[in-house]
Amino acid sequence: MGDEAARGLGRRQFLVGTAIAGVAITAGPTAWAQKLPSAVEKPETLSGSDIHLTIGHGAITIDGRTGHAITINGTVPGPIIRLKEGQTVRLHITNTLEEDTSIHWHGLLVPFEMDGVPGVSFPGIRPGETFTYEFPVKQSGTYWFHSHSGLQEQEGHYAAMIIDPAGPDPVAYDREHVILLSDYSFIHPHVIAQKLKQEAGVFNFQKQTIAGLLAGKDQSLTERMEWARELMDPTDISDVTGAVYTFLVNGRGPTDNWTGLFAPGERVRLRFINAAAQTIFNVRIPGLKLSVVATDGQNVRPVTVDEFQIGNAETYDVIITPTEDRAFTLVAEAVDRSGMARATLAPRLGMTAEVPPLRERPLGTMKDMGMAHDMGGMTGSVHAGHTDMAAMAVPGMAAPRVRGSDVMGDMAGMEGMDMSMRNWMNAPQVDLGPGVQSLAPMPMDRTGETGQGLESVGHRVLVYRDLIALEPNADTRAPSRELEIRLTGNMERFMWGFDGKKFSDKPAPYAFRKNERVRVSLVNDTMMAHPIHLHGHFFELAQRAPLGHMPRKHTVIVAPGGIVKFDFTAEPGDWAFHCHMLYHMHAGMFQVFTVRPLDGAAA
Repeated sequence: MGDEAARGLGRRQFLVGTAIAGVAITAGPTAWAQKLPSAVEKPETLSGSDIHLTIGHGAITIDGRTGHAITINGTVPGPIIRLKEGQTVRLHITNTLEEDTSIHWHGLLVPFEMDGVPGVSFPGIRPGETFTYEFPVKQSGTYWFHSHSGLQEQEGHYAAMIIDPAGPDPVAYDREHVILLSDYSFIHPHVIAQKLKQEAGVFNFQKQTIAGLLAGKDQSLTERMEWARELMDPTDISDVTGAVYTFLVNGRGPTDNWTGLFAPGERVRLRFINAAAQTIFNVRIPGLKLSVVATDGQNVRPVTVDEFQIGNAETYDVIITPTEDRAFTLVAEAVDRSGMARATLAPRLGMTAEVPPLRERPLGTMKDMGMAHDMGGMTGSVHAGHTDMAAMAVPGMAAPRVRGSDVMGDMAGMEGMDMSMRNWMNAPQVDLGPGVQSLAPMPMDRTGETGQGLESVGHRVLVYRDLIALEPNADTRAPSRELEIRLTGNMERFMWGFDGKKFSDKPAPYAFRKNERVRVSLVNDTMMAHPIHLHGHFFELAQRAPLGHMPRKHTVIVAPGGIVKFDFTAEPGDWAFHCHMLYHMHAGMFQVFTVRPLDGAAA
């Protein structure tokens, strides 16, 4: 059966068997496609203290093909919301779907009751109801908002939010464009989730072949056999790929070619937002340097690069200064290089530039399996069998709390250590059930690395260690303790969780005290990168940076077999903590950070 036929069959089976999409079975595509304008139109911008949004069914037209969408005020993406730091805003959300919905204000510091996570911070917005979010705007920068209900985000329930600073903006620019990246499939997201559970690598059309072996382009036969013994596929970089995804810029496909204008010599601010459900992008503009000036809405000291990787839910603000009277192609290549989002920056509409071909797809490495053998330059201690590459021991800090595991303070005993990928001593806090395919024996800090497939591109790629906060950190206290959290999964069964437990198992939340300063160590035991998001907080990446200027983020990519450490100050409430790959979260990689006492409550 051909790919297009398979897609069509999946949609027909879905419509016949269920109404999860919330569209009446009798309403075919033409019934709803005619109700709303094409999603490729430029979204409106809404401002003020009272803003009204309506969530409903609609259409999205991509490269001439129309599909179903969940829209905000009739479009995908929804309208841009533009606010001012210091104001108070009321956002009235009306739900016209036949199912509950919600909006999470991604990266905003709001009271936890306004955070928008059903079952954690509020009940959700029921069909036919209007819910009003109200909160003070405490920050400025580039943010976005999206549904936290089911898989609605995949269907188009997302939009940008820009907050202007109360005082002068430290970033000077003449013109700006919001560049909202996303992925869309004409297959319903519940069908995608079902297929991921039924067959590992079902959407991976770039697997190794005999021809690749004979040509010496892929792994050797010995390497393939070693990976097969671990039930691992080095080409399994993305769960959902360009085989079923179209990658979008501001709701437009590669052929639609969204275009942003500039005048030669202008400083143009590009506000990049990754609103994709499941795709990490590698972004570049051939012929132009990129000056990164902010990440996740937080200003950083400018860093000039040629390319950067942006994980799901991250944002980056970039300054470009095109001086030539010609067009440039904006390329956002999927991390597995199964496709790309493409747009044009030009002095006039109708201009185009050459679109570069997709680069060779990356392969997983032993390092991605947490089996790095290069110990050169290793510093710090070995903690439960892995290297602490952050090397930022804090005087007086209590020993890391890892739910029962012991801490090894030096290298003693490593030579005789069981380095198998199922050695429970590497992480005693992990529930070694069917949801744990492997434990990384030697994970390492990879925040100084470029990301998969970017190691040898021949130009400068942004890495996390390049980031230095422009403004001083708000809280420079040393953490009082360290908590290790393992990112676990079984790629064959598409099971994901933290410490071997998926959220449906009802694990106890991670508990903190109000105003407590904690270092969190994220250890990725899987072979996939995970963009991890903590609601209601900014955290500081615990890496080498000038004192008091560690970069602040709300989302961070934890590389395969990697470690990321961050420090945060606990704010009262119940806060979602999860992988921002939608299908990983849906399959269990979700938890809650609970912080007590609540404001106004007794200690």
